[in-house]
Amino acid sequence: MMGLLRRLDGFTLLLLMVIVAATVWPASGGLAEGLSQLSTLAVAVLFFVHGAALSRKQVLAGAMHWRLHLFISSLTFVVFPLAVLPVSLLAPQWIPPELALGFLYLGVLPSAVSSSIAFTAMARGNVPAAVCSAAASNVFGMMLTPFLLMLMVSASGDGAFDVTGALKGIVLQLLLPFALGQLLRPKLVGLLSRWPGFVGRYDQGVIMLIVYVAFSESVNEGLWQQLPVASLLLAVGLCLLLLALVIGLSMLLARRLGLSLADEIAAVFCGSKKSLASGLPMAKVLFVANPGFGMIVLPIMCYNQIQILCGAFLAGYYRRKVEAQPESLGGVS
Repeated sequence: MMGLLRRLDGFTLLLLMVIVAATVWPASGGLAEGLSQLSTLAVAVLFFVHGAALSRKQVLAGAMHWRLHLFISSLTFVVFPLAVLPVSLLAPQWIPPELALGFLYLGVLPSAVSSSIAFTAMARGNVPAAVCSAAASNVFGMMLTPFLLMLMVSASGDGAFDVTGALKGIVLQLLLPFALGQLLRPKLVGLLSRWPGFVGRYDQGVIMLIVYVAFSESVNEGLWQQLPVASLLLAVGLCLLLLALVIGLSMLLARRLGLSLADEIAAVFCGSKKSLASGLPMAKVLFVANPGFGMIVLPIMCYNQIQILCGAFLAGYYRRKVEAQPESLGGVS
């Protein structure tokens, strides 16, 4: 048990504490409204900061390693969405509609930048390729995620998604602030470089705020009464199954394509991870009027914890493999 707790980083434990706090002391009335407006503003600032922090060179460099990048993008935006689509076909008595929508949303999210790179480095994989692929995935994800979600919802027959409102929110809260950040990057990059940890800490703060607001709203709407224990266990089981499926497929396909071990490591971690940092802010925009918001974001929160725990063990496996067979790393494919 102590070994498991050591695998949980401080932020993961803080998230769990925020969920408990929202369950026991949910915000309501004027406080809830104020926190909701604050979280909306915080999301716009978040994407502005990311626009200022992300180098255009990183995005352009991703295109140089096109074979690996295309493979990782296919895992993220093709294989994963197809893997979660059958979840929407489960009967409502097995999984509530909002939870099924949450799994569809999980499937179309971009890759997690920080954990993908961290685990690739830990496993002795191709770190530069992981940086480029994960960064590009998040930039393209701002456009692809809403589009793919609309296709998935249409295919599943779920009508709980406001397309017009989502597109308006994406432009005003995500794309516009991000583009403004990119334009002002020359003036802000020096300031950001003096506080290298600011972006990461701000990311975490916004996520905790969104989680608290989301779960407060959902608890006030009767989240835990609407979500049976069986459905919660099913959500965890589905997350484990999805992660195992995507990791297995990425390993198999990487070897069939003849990628080096270093590239395989980058592909496995970038292709199997989903971004909580992008997922929750985008969910705040896409599902702003949905009373089941807490249930919708539950799959990405469950998946995030599972991918971190499993990623630590997988990185150890790859690191031992690299140390035993250093010649298998090969060059950059």
